[in-house]
Parts: sequence; structure tokens; C-alpha cells
Amino acid sequence: MNLTDSFHTRVVLLHSNDIHSRLEHAAQIATLIAEERRSYGSDLVLAVDCGDHMDRMRVETEGSDGIVNVELLNNAGYEVITLGNNEGLTYSSQTVADAYVNRARFAIVCANMLDSATKEQPEWLLPSTIVDKNGLRIGLIGVTAPFVDFYSLLGWQVTDPFEAVRAQVSLLREQVDVLVIMSHLGITSDRLMAEKLDGIDLILGAHSHHLLEEPIVLGSTTICAAGKFGEYLGRVEIGFDEETARPMFRGTCVPTAALAEHPEAAAIIGSYRVSGQQRLSRVVARLDSPLPARAERESPLGNLLAAGLRRWTDAEIGMVNTGQLLGGLAQGDVTAGELHALCPSPINPCLMTISGTDIRTALEQALLPEFIHKPIKGYGFRGFVLGTLAVDGLSISYDSAKPPMSKLTQVSVNGEPLEDERLYKLGTIDMFSFKAGYESLANAVQYQYYLPEFIRDVIGAQLQDLSAIIESRRLRWRNESI
Repeated sequence: MNLTDSFHTRVVLLHSNDIHSRLEHAAQIATLIAEERRSYGSDLVLAVDCGDHMDRMRVETEGSDGIVNVELLNNAGYEVITLGNNEGLTYSSQTVADAYVNRARFAIVCANMLDSATKEQPEWLLPSTIVDKNGLRIGLIGVTAPFVDFYSLLGWQVTDPFEAVRAQVSLLREQVDVLVIMSHLGITSDRLMAEKLDGIDLILGAHSHHLLEEPIVLGSTTICAAGKFGEYLGRVEIGFDEETARPMFRGTCVPTAALAEHPEAAAIIGSYRVSGQQRLSRVVARLDSPLPARAERESPLGNLLAAGLRRWTDAEIGMVNTGQLLGGLAQGDVTAGELHALCPSPINPCLMTISGTDIRTALEQALLPEFIHKPIKGYGFRGFVLGTLAVDGLSISYDSAKPPMSKLTQVSVNGEPLEDERLYKLGTIDMFSFKAGYESLANAVQYQYYLPEFIRDVIGAQLQDLSAIIESRRLRWRNESI
């Protein structure tokens, strides 16, 4: 569709996505939204968010169960949002409901999330909504990434997003002038949706953190997305061609770095920071001596976590990458806030059934600098590098002078030699099932996930057991060349 100088802006649609509790950026976005409303008037401006606004790595979010994010969305005047996996998978369905119900001043839309018990959507969650702006009827349909196995553990039934969109398009298309999909599916799915599904005018993307400074046009569908962390706010001017009865779009992304934080938003953040710190100041344990943690080698806190994962999942072996821990624990009181700070990732325990060969491969890789120092992004990981492997139930001898992938000299599982062809029960983390880091661990033949608990909850439980703390100081790795 050719846009000329005669383009007449009927509505300015502002869209954010994947803010991940970068709350200061959310406050800057609030400033930009307010400026647009002052320039165009509220009836011409529509603000929406496409999911993953919440991230429990932030004290304010963790300490308020996401309520700070809802209050920031309210303050900025958002009118419609959809749910990302960070809202849907890092909290129980009840906690998510508690954050929004009787508090949100916006519509929450997600067409492919149903209550597992009723097979229907809860009252607070809509499949779609219609907003009238400056005489244009804008239909908005939300969909989120279908992590079926995970959602089922939290009381959700997640359906095929394309089928959900198709059903909603058939209901809305004749009722609206502009049909928008708020997609928390990722750019690959957004492209496929534009190619495969008819009747969609505009897709606002999220999930894969893609930044489209200029829209993608596929057929009659325009795709926009604003990157990640609130570094940009998407801005789409909507016009309307009366002759063809089709909408027209001019899209861009506006950087937020130079913007001042909206004063009211900054005050909200400050208030929830104080209350969050107070809530997380509760003492969960008291240590008689420190529990160090090192990413590059075996250390007590890593061992404690590996043992905790083994116990949590009732497995033969425990295993976790040491990069999950951003620091150790000092002697004295340990607070919930300290556990949150040293282990902020929303990563869950996982039980794998996996071969000895795949375990052996991971152990060999854990001795190599290119794995230990490998940067990791995404998959729920909020650390910096992969780290080596902390283990429990294993005794490992190796020769650091030997060639890569041939350093192991002996590996035993609870006193018996590791058998390559045998299947073992491995207590570990869900991140490995996504083929992240130690990729051989994604070859498991069976997975069982444990939600909504995070690995910091596993550490908290282990700290209650003095024998587990003592045992964590026993070395599992022995270098024969020293």
C-alpha cells in the first residue's frame, strides 16, 4: 500500500513489548505516551502492551507479585494488554489473577489461554476486545506462546494460537475497521501468521525481542515490533482509505533513552521498591559459616543447589550450571532478598530421564573454558555466563592435561560406574530442556517440570537442612593431574 503526503492520521497506536520489569524504561515510556496524548488528544491515541512486562528479577516485581507492573500500566494509560510467558509461567494462575482483578484499568486479552478446570477463560481474561478511537473501530486479539507442558502445571490449558486467531478473526472482522493481533509468539510465527491467515491488518510482535524500525509488509498484513526492555516504544499512525475501505499504516520505533521518567511513574517505582525490600527482608536461614559460589569451578553453594534439585525431583543425580548463582552467601542471616539477588532467574526444577552418554558429554564440556565462560541469553536465564556443572550423586575424576572431550578418567553414580547406555533419573533445570548451554542434556527421552517453584526456592529449602549444608562442602570433582 502506497503512502503519500495525503496520509491522514486517524489514530496513533503506541505499542510496547518485553519490558521485563525494566521499570525505569517503563517510566520513560509513560512520559512519551503522555506527550502523544497532549499532542493528539486522548481520543486519537491508543496504548497497548504485548506481554512480558513483568519479570521477577526486579525487587519491585518480586516483592509485589507483579502489582507494580499493573500500576505502571494503569498510570501510563494503557487500554489493552496481552500476557507473555513471564506473566503466565512465573506465577500461579491465582497470583496472576490477584494482580489484575479489581486493579487493572485496561482490558487483558489472550485468546489461547483457558482455565484447565472449566475449559473456559476466567472472567478477567478476554479473547479479544474492540476499542473505538476517533470513529475507527479497532479490534485487538491477543495470543501467547503455547508452552503447553508448563502451563498445564499452573492451571492453564493453552491452545493453538493460530486456531485461536482464526476463530476470533471470523467473529470480529465484519465488526471492525482495523484488526490487530497482539502477538507474543515471536517473529517467525508472526510472519507465518501474516502469510497463512486472512483478514489481519496489523500484527504487533513480541517474545523474540525483535526490533522492526520499519514495518514488514506481507500481503495485506503489516508487522511491527519494538525490541526489548522498553528501549523503544513502537508508534503506528493509522489512516484509512475511504475508497478501498482499507486501513493504512506508518510505523516506526521511538528510542526512550533520552526521555525523562514520568514523575508519577517514578514515584510508583520508588514506593514498591521500599515495600519490596521490606517484604524480602525476612530471614530464611542462618549460616554458621559462608557458602561460596564460583562460576568457573566447584563450590559449596553450587553443590548445595545440585543436591537440592536431586532431592526435589527424587532423582539419582543432581546437576546445574554454576552460572545460575551470581554470588555466594555470607555467614549470618540469609534473607529472601539475598536469595533473589544471587539467583534471580525464573528457572524451574526439572526431572529428566537421560542416557549416561549424554551425561558424560555434558561433564566433558563442563571442563572446557569455552563452555564455562560462554555467555547465555534468554531461556529464563538472568545470569551472565554458563559456568561449569555442579553435581550431586556423582564422583568424577579427570585429567586436565588430556585433550578436550577426553579428560574424564572415571565417573561413578552413587558408587557404581556411569553406564553410557543406561537411562538415569537426573534432577536438573528446565533451561537445559530448551537446548541451552549443555545441549546434550536436551536429548532426554522424558521430562517432568516442577512449577511454580524456582531454583532459589530449592536453595531456601536446602538451607533448612544442616546435613545438606555440611555435605555441600564435600568435593565431587577430582583432578588427577594435580
